[in-house]
Parts: sequence; structure tokens; C-alpha cells
Amino acid sequence: MNTTESESVLTRISDWAVSLMEMIGAPGAGLAVALENLFPPIPSEVILPLAGLAASRGSFTLAEALLWTTLGSVVGAYVLYGLGALLGAERLRRIADRMPLVDGSDVERTVAWFQRHGPWAVFFGRMLPIFRSLISIPAGVARMPLWRFGLLTTAGSLIWNAIFILAGYFLGENWHVVERYASVLQYVVLAALVLAVLWFIISRLRRARGAEA
Repeated sequence: MNTTESESVLTRISDWAVSLMEMIGAPGAGLAVALENLFPPIPSEVILPLAGLAASRGSFTLAEALLWTTLGSVVGAYVLYGLGALLGAERLRRIADRMPLVDGSDVERTVAWFQRHGPWAVFFGRMLPIFRSLISIPAGVARMPLWRFGLLTTAGSLIWNAIFILAGYFLGENWHVVERYASVLQYVVLAALVLAVLWFIISRLRRARGAEA
């Protein structure tokens, strides 16, 4: 996608988010954020500053913007948690056994790791692009207590939302500056993810060759 197309998509998302907020106010911002959790291509880095901009114009208060967007984050996260719980570790193991370079033990190790480090993963994961949504699925698979998942998700989401909403509130019409800097963080996370996948594939290929020798 070239720069012009990216700007066009960004404009359409911005117009949609603004229309939603104009129609139903702060709950519209919450609904947009809930959908962003379920469909990560919708960027919270655009929706949240726009909520701050709307608050600065008096469409609703700053407190309402924070309340409804955080509520939207939590609702979206619980939906994905439910998906993870529905799939369950056993079903994921069967899926993994059918995939190349992956086996059921990988799922067991992932669930075991999440059971040890899950609270920190959920809390900090809410502040990372891409992982903000995905982290809810292993939480559901590991059946993290609902109250703990909700508390950590609320805390992490409130921090993330507050940063972008306040930026939009104080930057006003220059809110789009926030999206540029957020894109840098997203590229860093993507690069780290690609490197992790490459390391995983290479290590599995080496293991397979060692087993054949």
C-alpha cells in the first residue's frame, strides 16, 4: 500500500470514527475501540486522539472519553478471551499437530509460560500494538481468572488510552502527529515479531535435521 492509499484509509477511518462520536457521543468512541480490539487493522492510534479532540471541542468530557474507551477496550478483550477459552488448549494442540514445524508440546509450553507470566503479559500487552488484541486469546486458553484478567486489562488499557486521548485533547487539530510516532512503535514490534518467527523456523528446521541424522 503506497503513501496515498494509506492516507486515504486513514481518512476513511477518521471520518467513520468522528461520525460515530457525533451520532452517539462518548459511547461511540467506546464502540469504535471495542471494534478495534476485535479487528486490529482499525488503529486505536487514530480513534483515541480523535476522542481527545472531540472532548476538547466539548462534544463530551475528558472523563467520559477515558471511561467509555476503556470500557470498550475491556469488552473487546473479554470477547477474545472467550474465543481462547472456547478453543481451549486441547483443541489448539490438535491444530498445532497438523501444522508444519509445530507440535502439540508447543501449545503446552506456551500455556505453561502464560500461567507463570500471564499477569505481566496481559498488563503490558495492552500497551503494545498488535499484541493489544492477541494477548487476550492465550489468557482465555489458560483460563486466567476473569476478575484478574479484567483488572489487568482495565489498568493497561486505561494507561494506553489516556496517553493518546490526552495527546489528542492538547494537540487539537494536529492530533494526526500522534499517529506518526505510534507507527514507529508498531514497526518496531512487527520487526521483533518477524525475527522471532524466523528464529522459531530456523530452530525447528535444525531440530528436524538433527533427528534425521
